[in-house]
Amino acid sequence: MAILEGAANLRDADPGASVDATPLADGAAIYGALSARLDRLPATRAVWKLILLLSLGFFFELYDLLFTGYVAPGLVKSGILTSTTSGLFGTSGVASFIAALFCGLFLGTAACGFLADRFGRRAIFTWSLLWYVAANTVMAFQDTAGSLNFWRFLSGMGIGVELVTIGTYLSELAPKHLRGRAFAVCQTIGFSAVPVVAFLSWLLVPRAMLGLDGWRWVVLLGGVSALFVWYFRRNLPESPRWLASNGHLDEAEAVLADLEAKVSRQYGAPLPAPGPSDPAPRKAGFADMWKPPYGQRTAMLIVFHIFQTVGFYGFANWVPTLLVKQGITVTSSLLYTTVIGLAAPLGPLLGYWIADRFERKHVIVCMAAVNIVSGLLFSQAAAAVMIVTLGVLLTLAGNIISFTYHTYQQELYPTAIRARAVGFVYSWSRLSAVFSSFVIAFTLREFGVTGVFVFIAGAMALVMVAIGTMGPRTLGKSLESISH
Repeated sequence: MAILEGAANLRDADPGASVDATPLADGAAIYGALSARLDRLPATRAVWKLILLLSLGFFFELYDLLFTGYVAPGLVKSGILTSTTSGLFGTSGVASFIAALFCGLFLGTAACGFLADRFGRRAIFTWSLLWYVAANTVMAFQDTAGSLNFWRFLSGMGIGVELVTIGTYLSELAPKHLRGRAFAVCQTIGFSAVPVVAFLSWLLVPRAMLGLDGWRWVVLLGGVSALFVWYFRRNLPESPRWLASNGHLDEAEAVLADLEAKVSRQYGAPLPAPGPSDPAPRKAGFADMWKPPYGQRTAMLIVFHIFQTVGFYGFANWVPTLLVKQGITVTSSLLYTTVIGLAAPLGPLLGYWIADRFERKHVIVCMAAVNIVSGLLFSQAAAAVMIVTLGVLLTLAGNIISFTYHTYQQELYPTAIRARAVGFVYSWSRLSAVFSSFVIAFTLREFGVTGVFVFIAGAMALVMVAIGTMGPRTLGKSLESISH
């Protein structure tokens, strides 16, 4: 066994040192020492490289996830979909296209989240990406609502698995002192996809090129570009925490030792000594989600995800359609949303400065309040300046909430069930999005834009109550200590 008790501190002071030592007593102790070694790593280029590679995957994932609202006017213009539905659950409108995506996301997160726990973070990160790229490529050549929705459903499955896997992967590779900022950077890069897809939609959706409608080009460009992530993924190691928790102790040691050597060279000084070994990870199964201390966390996150989705996707997926409903042309609507989209990466970028300074739960509650006020004012705005200003505030608040809860939910479960537990609670947001898209379409038809934002405000108020009253504190704590 390569991980040696007593040798760890000496190796940290001098990675090239060689000492005699006694092997650690068991796998649990080895895991605790490994976790402590990971958490003491300084924020060097080697650590940030891993974060940036995962963030690049997140960029294309969000591109595929969020182009829904931006291509919707083009789908309506082409006659494939209608802007509203004849009934609450009509299958020929924009709502059905959004619902198909979130049905796939629900299945991918709820039923397939275990794959990353079973087969490893790295493998599932790669294959789920290839899955949704292939499905979206086929979708780009469909001409009927039924076939369009079917392939969007399949792509949603791959995106759902990828969302859970990236968050789990990142939480386990980033040292605890860097975890919040790592997610902020990941989401900054990821949400850079919003202005990109908004700009491409403004440029391409109103016109056709080479016999293909503009919306099809928006879809295809994302898929082709995402294949670069598959190429670069060879530089990503498997999560040492996952390897150790699954009994691959020698491999975990090899991965961590290689990372320590790179960090040590870049740090230019002996690495800090690791802190006390973290508690051994619990042997946990899916049923443990409902036992203390996880039961209350699970209930809180289910409530949170049901209602945060209404606020986030109620705006992100519907803003072009809402503006058109207010009498703004398709072209102007896409121009406004392009400008608003420029703010998308700024939310988590601003969050970088607060990510590891303030409790996650407090940030979520404050930004939910901003969402409520900005949304109600947006529903009454008519001037271009006010529409863009309030749209930017809604985008900033929503994206700060997003990077914060992606960090937060990963912290609340042990390594053994982290991906499947987060996948399960996260899946409720997908189920919520399926039904809320139809409810928003119905509300838009019956009560207009104001009615939509009153509905969203009520949902965000429930987010504040759930997180504010039931959320535990996690700031600055190791994953293992939070899980006990």
